[in-house]
Amino acid sequence: MRTILRWLLDMIARFTRTLDLPLLAALLALMGIGLAVLYSAGGKSEALVMAQASRFVIGLGVMWLLSRVSPLQLRNWTPLAYAATIVPLLIVLFIGQGRHGGHWINLGVFYFQPAEVLKLSLPMMVAWQLNRGPLPPSFRATVVAMVLIGLPTGLVLLQPDLGTALLVGISGAFVLYLAGLSWWWFVAAAGSIAVAAPAAWFWMFMPYQKDRILMFLDPERDPLGAGWNIIQSKIAIGGGGLTGKGWGDGSQSHLNYIPEHTTDFIFAVLSEEFGWIGVAITLGLYLFVVGRCLWVSAQARDGYSRLLTGALGLAFFVYVVVNGGMVAGMLPVVGVPMPLLSYGGTSAVSLLAGMGVVMAVRAHRPVHGH
Repeated sequence: MRTILRWLLDMIARFTRTLDLPLLAALLALMGIGLAVLYSAGGKSEALVMAQASRFVIGLGVMWLLSRVSPLQLRNWTPLAYAATIVPLLIVLFIGQGRHGGHWINLGVFYFQPAEVLKLSLPMMVAWQLNRGPLPPSFRATVVAMVLIGLPTGLVLLQPDLGTALLVGISGAFVLYLAGLSWWWFVAAAGSIAVAAPAAWFWMFMPYQKDRILMFLDPERDPLGAGWNIIQSKIAIGGGGLTGKGWGDGSQSHLNYIPEHTTDFIFAVLSEEFGWIGVAITLGLYLFVVGRCLWVSAQARDGYSRLLTGALGLAFFVYVVVNGGMVAGMLPVVGVPMPLLSYGGTSAVSLLAGMGVVMAVRAHRPVHGH
């Protein structure tokens, strides 16, 4: 009996050897919260929860596999991974499906959103490119990195998917920031965006995107139309109070006042049913995940690993801030899911894959690079 127990413990130790258990525990807690809220938001649909749970299982499998890959191998595979994510971005422009453009490719079994994978492959590519030279990066290296960021970001804009394009671009910009790029580059980029904003408003923004920005500035101008989403979301958040109305008892979501209550606005359902206490616990878990990524980044022994894990942590933080700000009416509605809470397969799997990379860096710290 002792021999069997010892064998089981040895197998478990080998299986979990490369997993960062504190990070894994936080991710599992977030997935549990996400499934519980999804069950309520989806009208107690077990099929919806099982579908999301199956995607979590796939994501956890990908995370485990990537955690066992050394940073050196990841670095060698990076250019191929980057190229492999550019091709679907071109394909989706021709056969993509979606309510506001072609964001998804129908693979029969599930819908694949190519832009979500960029949240991992793009920081990997920029970190790979910058790690080839000295840091802070030279002018030439910075320009090359900006091209690497601009190409996929532009393809996502063409879908059109402004929200995801901004997050993809930011994930690459974080690598430049962590590489020690001078602040004047970021100031110049912000100035260029400000100058181009009027032209983008007339030539690039779709009508529904303009409505979202206008409703963010003044949702009361069309309370029963374009402003409905933000107004109802804020009512749900305010109605939750300290402890919430109770699991499954949220009136705004169950009476279909909250739009997209299983996807983009699921955080409003959480706020209404679990109140400030539930929100605080969830945000605490998010902050722990971000902090753990930054800690792993600080402990990394090579430049590629340090830049990549730091950028993944900061990008994760931005996703939470953008979705939370959008739901609370503090930012325009841009269609960004809340990590591990919103219903969606590609987003969950790509995010867990990124956490697998972070765990790989943690598990293979002796690896040296440039």
